[in-house]
Amino acid sequence: MANSKMAMASLAAHIRPFTCLAASQPSRLAPHPPDIIRWIKREGGFVHRAVQLSQKTPFGVGLICTEHIPQGTDLITLPPHVPLRFESDDASSPSSSLLATLARRVPEELWAMKLGLRLLQERANVDSFWWPYISNLPETYTVPIFFPGEDIKNLQYAPLLYQVNKRCRFLLEFEQEIRRILEDVKASDHPFSGQDVNASALGWTMSAVSTRAFRLHGNKKLQGGSSDDVPMMLPLIDMCNHSFKPNVRIIQEQNGADSNTLVKVVAETEVKENDPLLLNYGCLSNDFFLLDYGFVIDSNPYDTIELKYDEQLMDAASMAAGVSSPNFSSPASWQQQLLSQLNLAGEMPNLKVTIGGPELVEGRLLAAIRILLSGELLEVEKHDLDTLKSLSSNAPLGIANEIAVFRTVIALCVIALSHFPTKIMEDEAIMKQGVSATAELSTKYRIQKKSVIIDVMRDLTRRVKLLSSKETPSAA
Repeated sequence: MANSKMAMASLAAHIRPFTCLAASQPSRLAPHPPDIIRWIKREGGFVHRAVQLSQKTPFGVGLICTEHIPQGTDLITLPPHVPLRFESDDASSPSSSLLATLARRVPEELWAMKLGLRLLQERANVDSFWWPYISNLPETYTVPIFFPGEDIKNLQYAPLLYQVNKRCRFLLEFEQEIRRILEDVKASDHPFSGQDVNASALGWTMSAVSTRAFRLHGNKKLQGGSSDDVPMMLPLIDMCNHSFKPNVRIIQEQNGADSNTLVKVVAETEVKENDPLLLNYGCLSNDFFLLDYGFVIDSNPYDTIELKYDEQLMDAASMAAGVSSPNFSSPASWQQQLLSQLNLAGEMPNLKVTIGGPELVEGRLLAAIRILLSGELLEVEKHDLDTLKSLSSNAPLGIANEIAVFRTVIALCVIALSHFPTKIMEDEAIMKQGVSATAELSTKYRIQKKSVIIDVMRDLTRRVKLLSSKETPSAA
């Protein structure tokens, strides 16, 4: 018994528990984390004298410039050993082999968990090289897997609810699988220093990676000479916030002396004094921004609404739009062949279509409606599918067909909008009442989704009016 207590005391000296101490807002893992800029410089990295951490950016904690910076200036450089990666083929120790075994249980779409396992391993290790970085990570994240049940429900959008529930279910199941695999592992071989890993800890580490990791070129060469894409965490660099109009960018540069790859942040544009440093995380919808990053962008030009291509739904929408004799449920054989080419029919069709975003109406959906509302094979055969999929094509099957197509899509939008249990005015009233941070995010998210639908309806209504003014009696 005495030996057991001594072993536990020895182990406790080499681990950091997966619990967090209270700290002032915004809360970091450590109440007084080490100076991350000083750590990077000590490790041979470079941080421009004007780059500073700030708690007061428009986006919360972030990086700002304290002086004017010309375009092209190097702002941050990380040496090769500073980014945190997951090496799937690392068998240097029993704990590394076990970590690789656990990672193989993670679905590819949840890639953040693979790197998250490595992050959790380092968080548990009191001697971790990356502790100055990890201690600066947030204690909590505002991603939906941590929302109270009511706020998840109030997202009101089935595709996102499905993804949130899927991730929550995975975390609970993965917790049990980790316990089973590590049940009889010696403390010295344990990848998490003997600590119990629960769904909450797994959710934290997956969120830490999804909100902060970047996919960059790895060291392995693929066939053809290109490098593999490797998710990695970039200390300090990952404190740059997002903008579709970034003022900095990440580059990878070979160090001529030893051929190692440096990761750098360079000024993409001129950066003014006190401006935040902003990267473009990607041209993503609000689904991805909320699910992976924990925020929502107002008037996001890449936000979309997902619909299922369903013949009965399309018939109902066309009839509601006043289109005579729609035949979505009973297409002619030549129309069926074209639907198969659009992957909306056949053995394994992809029935997920979208409205909104840069396309306004997904090309496959637009082409399908154009084709099915035209009974003229000869007319359709004059155009290739790319033309029929393009909204910029000038009424390829005639003005009457185009008006019927747009009215059908508008009716689809009305149906999609009716699936939300609240109206935008009700949502805005809720926001004014003062609600929790997660309730505010849920409400803001669904407002933006409804706004996408309304914007599409307005745009297509304008197009219908323009086409109607051009329509002649013979075209009708």
